[in-house]
Amino acid sequence: MLTIDNTVLLLIDVQGKLAEIMYDKDKLFASLETIIQAMKILDIPVIWMEQVPESIGNTIPQLAELLPDIKPIAKNTFSCCSNQEFMDKFDSLGRGKVLLTGIETHICIYQTGIDLIKAGYDVQIVADCVSSRTKENKAIGMDRIKQAGGSVTSNEMIFFELMKAAKGNKFKQIIKLIK
Repeated sequence: MLTIDNTVLLLIDVQGKLAEIMYDKDKLFASLETIIQAMKILDIPVIWMEQVPESIGNTIPQLAELLPDIKPIAKNTFSCCSNQEFMDKFDSLGRGKVLLTGIETHICIYQTGIDLIKAGYDVQIVADCVSSRTKENKAIGMDRIKQAGGSVTSNEMIFFELMKAAKGNKFKQIIKLIK
């Protein structure tokens, strides 16, 4: 099970014009805003990645604005794990449970997930927080991660798993996000 002390969120490549052509983008963007806000409430670290931002553009403003204290890590590899700055940051956190969010499910999300699974991490792809340009490619990416030993989850499932009980100020804040 996820715990506040063993979980990290990866936000991968939700950038520029590419983000705007994702399957079901409005739902994707709203779900990503919710998960980022929840991770901040629960004090769970977020690693923010951008694929060749000089070419693709920066992370969409509504997400970047939620992360004022975090600097995105630029990469040119599809798997985040092939980027040394990412690996240094990831390793420094010492977290064993990884939540994958972003785009595109069948490329950067998939390759990062596979590399993390091979390295022994518990990888969960957040179904309402990933997408590809087509519905089919989103499904294929999620299926391949499951076949490799990862699992699929959702925002609400994550939030309640992390909180463990319906009590306290953080619970009240999270409930406001999902209602």
